[in-house]
Parts: sequence; C-alpha cells; structure tokens
Amino acid sequence: MRNVQSCSVRLLPADRTVAVPAGTTLLDACRRAGVAPPVRCGGKLGCLMCKVRVTAGGGQGLQEPSVQEKRKLGTLLDGGYRFACQARIAGDVEAEVPEDPLKAAVRRKLEAARRGEEESLW
Repeated sequence: MRNVQSCSVRLLPADRTVAVPAGTTLLDACRRAGVAPPVRCGGKLGCLMCKVRVTAGGGQGLQEPSVQEKRKLGTLLDGGYRFACQARIAGDVEAEVPEDPLKAAVRRKLEAARRGEEESLW
C-alpha cells in the first residue's frame, strides 16, 4: 500500500475546502465539495465549460497543463485559468469556480434584501 499525499483544495466564492489525494482532477475535487462547474463532455476537454481561475498554489498546487489544454486556453493560461477536468492536483490549491448564473442572481437579490436595499425580493 503506497502513501498518497493529501492536498487541500479551497473553492471560492463558496468558501469550501476539501481534502483530496494528489492526482485528483480539480473537477472531481469540486464535485466532492458540491460546487462543480457545468460539464457536458464528461470531463474529456470537449465542451470547454469547466474553466476555473486558480488564485493560489497554481505553480506547485497543480500539475503542468497538457499540450491540448495549453492550446485550448491560449492566453487565458497566463491569467491563471485552467480546465477543471484536466487540471490535476499536486499540492494545496485555491480556485474560483464560476457560480451557476441563476444561483448567483438569487444570492445577489437575497443579499441586497438583507441590507435593506430593495423593498421586495422580486
């Protein structure tokens, strides 16, 4: 039995942290935390929907991107973007996972109502 390194993955804006073994894809870590980005291709780099932005630990926290991922991301790679289905975890990492648009709209309305900025929710 080999000893597999456990890595901490923090996902924003949900502020959830999950521990996963090294080598796990960022998509699988997101799914375990309950904040997975939308995917239509089953994690095969076909739909290009699972873009996330790595905010900390990207250099040592993730394995190097594949040639295909580099080609499809282009200059977005320089901004810290990766495809969650392809990015394999190598150490502790923090990433921003885009919220579902409907959930984000509802969250903004609720927050505004709590602050008293709106008369009603809708």
